[in-house]
Order: sequence, then C-alpha cells, then structure tokens
Amino acid sequence: MDQLIPLARSGGGYLPGEGRHDRAQGPLRKLDIRLPAAGHPAEYTLRAGDQRVGLNAWLGRRIVLRHTGEIHCIECGRATRKSFGQGHCYPCFSSLAHCDLCMMRPETCHYFQGSCRDPAWGERHCFRPHTVYLANASGLKVGITRGTNMPTRWLDQGAIQALPILDVETRQQSGFVETLFKAQVSDRTNWRAMLKGEVEPLDLVAERDRLLASLEPGLGELRRRFGHDAIQAVDAAAPLSIDYPVLEWPRKIVSFNFDKTPRIEGTLMGLKGQYLILDTGVVNLRKFAGYQVAVSAEAA
Repeated sequence: MDQLIPLARSGGGYLPGEGRHDRAQGPLRKLDIRLPAAGHPAEYTLRAGDQRVGLNAWLGRRIVLRHTGEIHCIECGRATRKSFGQGHCYPCFSSLAHCDLCMMRPETCHYFQGSCRDPAWGERHCFRPHTVYLANASGLKVGITRGTNMPTRWLDQGAIQALPILDVETRQQSGFVETLFKAQVSDRTNWRAMLKGEVEPLDLVAERDRLLASLEPGLGELRRRFGHDAIQAVDAAAPLSIDYPVLEWPRKIVSFNFDKTPRIEGTLMGLKGQYLILDTGVVNLRKFAGYQVAVSAEAA
C-alpha cells in the first residue's frame, strides 16, 4: 500500500506516493468540505480516486485539470460513455433508490404504494429525522436535509448563512413541509449570484418567525395528519455564518465543462460550494463525479 505523505505546503491534504505532491489522478468525487473553528474559512479537499489534495494550500497557484476521456460509475465502477445523476451509469441511475425522483421531491415518496426501488434502503434513509432549514447562498431559500448532514449540505450549496427551523420525523413529511414554504420562498440557489460574492447577509431569525407565523395553518394541518410530535420547532437563536477561501471573486461567470473542454487551467482564486473559482472560469466538480481527471499545480 502507498504511504500517505503530507503535501509540501502547510494546510494541504495527503496523497499516496513519494516526493512532491502537487498532482493527483483518478475518478473525481464531490469536494470534501469541512468547517473548522469559527472565524476560519471552510477547508476543501479534492478527491480523485483514493488520492486527496488539500485545495486551500493551492490558492494563488496555477492548476491544470485534464479529463482523460474515461468516466466510471461512482456506484458500480463500470465504464460509461455518459454520466447520469452526478456520476452514475444509466443502469444504476435507473434502478437505485437514491437516484429516484422522490429524492429530489420527497413529497412524491411511493414507498406506501409498494413501488419503492429498494424498500430496505428507504427504511434506513427516509424513515429517519430530517431538518427543514433556511439558508442564504444567493438569497433566501428553504431546504431539507437529514439531521446528520449539517453543515455539509450548506457548505455544498455555498451558503453564507444557515438556520435549522423545524425537525420532522420522516423525509416524506419534510417534503410536505418544504412544499408549504415554497409558496413563499425559493428552494433553489442562483449559482451565478452565489459565485460573484455579492450576497448580502439576511436576518434569518426574522425570516423564520415571519414564515412560521404565515404558514401556521398549513403546518397545523400537517400536524393533525401525521401527529403533533411529527413536526417540531428548532430552538436556534442565531444562524450559522460560513466563510469561504476566496482571494478574488469573478466579475464574469464562465463555466467550464469537461465534455467540451477536456483541459481546464487557470490560477485558483477561490473555493465555494462545489466550485473551483479560477481566473479563467469556474468548474463544478460535483457535476463531474466519476470523470477520470489528472490534476496538477505549478510549484509553489
């Protein structure tokens, strides 16, 4: 087994092998993002196969990402000409429970109709507590996540603020709650606005109180349907504030696509959400999960 050796620059990650570690190669996975102590920006790790690179240490350095032309399903590993659902081959995308439409629209859960793709998986992942939250990535938005997936969900979205507001017993029920909120607030992020760094802080506590008061009739109906304890308010006095490692925000957003531009290069100016911000454009690495990519950085 290759030995894990730290990168030469401080704050970096680890790579197998010997010598300088300014490169990695393998099928991409979504960026691993960690939130350190308050007052410090998020810490980013690029994952290429079993290799890891701490990207914060690469800020200000010129990097090259080269797609070799190969794509491998992140679930079964087989080669595929096209990626579906952020890294799956078509057979996996069309058969796995976590790729079903109800994962994007939980209120459409069809478990009780007997047509769940994998009932045992659904019981493990969907019949567990979820949290409804407000976040500010490009403006006010509502979302849901498993209680154990905070703050990862917010970091992946590039949110600068986040506030859990309701704990809900199941994923389907959280979908019904989110549907209520979507009548008054978006559930989507404007990724271009998120990457320009012009998002103003919001008073999420005031927004929470306003929305809960306005939507109380609908929430009351859901509680009568599922039980009073199924939907509980979260006692959060203040939102979580998140900083990202960015040297300079882009003035114009140019998005790279490995299918059209197999070689992407530029100076790494920042990291936000699942995006690399280069002086030449931006690239969403999560979108290209499973793509075989060689990544390198010029010497410090």
